[in-house]
Amino acid sequence: MPYNRVDVAMRELLSAFSCLEGAELLGRLARTAAAVASAPYAGFVRVDALRQEACPVHVHAPPGDPLRLRRWLAESGVLKELAAAPEAVRLAPDVSMGEPGFLAMPVPVAARDHTFLWVAGRGFCDGDEHLLGRFATAAGRALEAASGCEAAVRLLRGVRAFRPVPP
Repeated sequence: MPYNRVDVAMRELLSAFSCLEGAELLGRLARTAAAVASAPYAGFVRVDALRQEACPVHVHAPPGDPLRLRRWLAESGVLKELAAAPEAVRLAPDVSMGEPGFLAMPVPVAARDHTFLWVAGRGFCDGDEHLLGRFATAAGRALEAASGCEAAVRLLRGVRAFRPVPP
């Protein structure tokens, strides 16, 4: 088979753009948010456009989920609070009530429903809120970039599939 520069160039371009997987990126961002905030838990919650329902998109938790945070997310009412919240949500820890301590920041992502990045498992202060806000902005940019790369891959595959065959 003769060397075809177009095929090689397209394969290389597709490979470069395909390196970001949305789900993998969410996982990496959540793990890093937990590390940045010195918290054992982190994740993302997506809120529908009407701001009526919120659902966890990704949860990073230590093995065994010692604070039973997944259950707390579902039962505590924090998801309803996030659905209605236009800005940061901070809840103080209260061991007697099973409250783990929670901080959520909106992620500025134009191409998606409302998204929050959250960390949990300790008490949080204004400095934590500022730091997580900056991280949420960076996460939003990364998610938009990944979405743009996924769209570019789809378009490039179309170009590759419908490219005229040389005579």
